[in-house]
Amino acid sequence: MKNTPFLKALRCENQAPPPVWLMRQAGRFLPSYRALKENYSLWQLFHEPELAARVVHLPLDTLNLDAAIVFSDILVIVEALGLEVDFPEGLGPQVSPKIENGFDIDALRVADVTEELSYVEEQIKMLKNDLDLPLIGFCGAPFTVAGYILERRDRRFLRDTKNWLYNDPHSFHRLLEKLTQASIDYLRMQIKAGVDVVQIFESNADQLAYPQFCEFSLRYLKQIIDGISDLNVPVIVFCKGGALFPQDLAKLKPNAISFDWRKELVHLRQVLPRNIAVQGNLDPDLLKAPRATIRAMTERLLSSMHGDPGFIVNLGHGILPDTPVENAQFFIDTIKQFSMEPALA
Repeated sequence: MKNTPFLKALRCENQAPPPVWLMRQAGRFLPSYRALKENYSLWQLFHEPELAARVVHLPLDTLNLDAAIVFSDILVIVEALGLEVDFPEGLGPQVSPKIENGFDIDALRVADVTEELSYVEEQIKMLKNDLDLPLIGFCGAPFTVAGYILERRDRRFLRDTKNWLYNDPHSFHRLLEKLTQASIDYLRMQIKAGVDVVQIFESNADQLAYPQFCEFSLRYLKQIIDGISDLNVPVIVFCKGGALFPQDLAKLKPNAISFDWRKELVHLRQVLPRNIAVQGNLDPDLLKAPRATIRAMTERLLSSMHGDPGFIVNLGHGILPDTPVENAQFFIDTIKQFSMEPALA
């Protein structure tokens, strides 16, 4: 892979316009993706490499992006633990069989990830044959994935998961340990297949009090980063609520931290080492606003971060399903046009 602005920014040496990509690129906001979903289930799209590779290209055919991301789901990792995941239409993902107690956790065995998730490896190899952008691989953080395994009620609040965490922390740690080992194996497989960057998604960290965040999230994020460090591929950490503890995330020594929109990115940059890139961090709902508002807020972010060699433009979370495609393109065009203008005094 050539030394693109995206990869340079991850090394905090980008002198070109800041690169931009969107999390959850192939979401339901794309008409081409919705058309594909009329003929194939989500399970098929994730598990059939040719279809998954096709989905990766959909946003690249429409939007002027600087990186692509593997098409998969953070929950496919449960297949490496002998569990099944289904994606019923109109519902959230369902993991089965249900884990009822610590004995069920002890019965889980981490299988050969390369064998169980070989369809992801095949997708990556296909993409690397014809993709001229950096390709991002990813996994879910163990705490976030555990929430999907254990939760039986409203996943917005993780009440079942947190009850388990507080009442039986020892078995909860055993589950996180198994997910961590599977995640390390999974990322190593993706890297060896050819991805240029990996990102770890801790999407539920904002549900934890700080002591529990350190014990049940941060600890395992560090293990994953350490477990792939010998492969020398840049690592991005996204942690929902991470704006509350940027310095804790910096201690993990990732190449970049992706932030949500709860704090100004320029202020977060001030408390981080200069050798850690920052990614983000506009509110995804902004892309449903009038274009004048999109332009004003985007240029405000760009002005505040002007000249930072380790800045990657992104939303603070995944692009929303009801985002107008033309607004997403306008957002990207605004970034590209702003970047060609002279530095602000």
